[in-house]
Amino acid sequence: MGSLFGTDGIRGVANTELTPEFTVGLGRAVVRTLREEGIPRPAVLVGRDPRASGEMLEAALVAGITSAGGDVTSVGVVPTPAVAYLTVAAGADLGAVLSASHNPVADNGIKFFGPGGYKLTDAEEDRVEELLQRTYEDRPTGAAIGRLTVRPDAVTRYVDHLAGTVVTDLSGLRVVVDCANGAAAAVAPTLLRRLGCDVVALHAEPDGTNINAGCGSTYPDVVAAAVVEHGADLGLAHDGDADRLIAADADGTVVDGDAILAILVQRLREQRGIRSVVTTVMTNLGFKQAMQRLGVEVVETQVGDRYVLEAMRAGGHPIGGEQSGHVILLDHATTGDGILSAVQLLAAVAESGRPLSQLATVMRRLPQVLVNVPGVDRDRLPDAERLWKAVAEEEATLNGEGRILVRASGTEPLVRVMVEADAESRARAVADRLADVVRAELRRDAP
Repeated sequence: MGSLFGTDGIRGVANTELTPEFTVGLGRAVVRTLREEGIPRPAVLVGRDPRASGEMLEAALVAGITSAGGDVTSVGVVPTPAVAYLTVAAGADLGAVLSASHNPVADNGIKFFGPGGYKLTDAEEDRVEELLQRTYEDRPTGAAIGRLTVRPDAVTRYVDHLAGTVVTDLSGLRVVVDCANGAAAAVAPTLLRRLGCDVVALHAEPDGTNINAGCGSTYPDVVAAAVVEHGADLGLAHDGDADRLIAADADGTVVDGDAILAILVQRLREQRGIRSVVTTVMTNLGFKQAMQRLGVEVVETQVGDRYVLEAMRAGGHPIGGEQSGHVILLDHATTGDGILSAVQLLAAVAESGRPLSQLATVMRRLPQVLVNVPGVDRDRLPDAERLWKAVAEEEATLNGEGRILVRASGTEPLVRVMVEADAESRARAVADRLADVVRAELRRDAP
């Protein structure tokens, strides 16, 4: 993979790392890539989340695409999975979304979907990056210049699609939904009310600057407290672009992505007899133990929903996901979709007649501690011999009663240290010791 694309597209601080000038060039590069593939006038569908910099970067991306001879359909502020769905529904050659997902408002990002609604492969991203470096450009003129069509009503097609995935009556369920002042605000409350839910909407008034600010899936305690306050049956929390879901039960207990995935796997096991699920190395050991009891094979990948999806497609696995709340349901979507996951979770609750707290007992979560270590050189991680020796020594002390994972983040400039153990205090002690080694070994001023 090239240096620009991470595990989830291109990200950076808007207007310093991710500039309009760069974005114009990126738009030209993707059109040149499509033209080399035999598409003389590519059609590109573009959406964004509501952060303020998205207006600037969308204008730049559209300028780059049209200047290279591609036509753009702008669908405005929509969830990332809506762009994937609408790319296919509209018959576009490419989908593009400007979003930095759960990141703070200063950041932004760009990711692409192919005509089938799937994220670009590593090889396709490499080709875009190669063309981006070229200075020679074939600039069309006159009628050959691309055109822009604005379709803010296109999101209703996505809402109709999500509504059509649920046949269970959801009326009577009181639900709190935290929209993170992001793209979910345009979809989630409307959809849930359409399906019959009594909805309390939180952080559903994006102003371009408040996205993910102390709310959403990265602050699950907020929705958990609101569930108790409003006497709701459960809570749903999305991130800025609505491709994640974290839940909370009626008692205010957080239900993370592993537990949501386990619930949906159990439902599909009972309904369809599925026998496999795809997860990442970050998945809690308790999930794997639960799948063993259900007779479901666990296929493990590196972190990143793109890798989960690749394994799902390669092996014919119908469901997969991450602890962070990305869940992919291939029967209905080509990418992780937090709002789709939410309505399927609600259907599981309604069908079973059991509260979310009981459904979540399908797995017992082992205590897990995650320490993020910023300000270090993550590129030197593979060669940090002292660190890996320390990891091996700590694993020996766990004696099979837990596990350790140290990895560089694919979306942020930091190293993550994850430890699972039979007790949280034990996991915390191991994680803190290893984080200290990471800081010492990978500090930026080290030789």
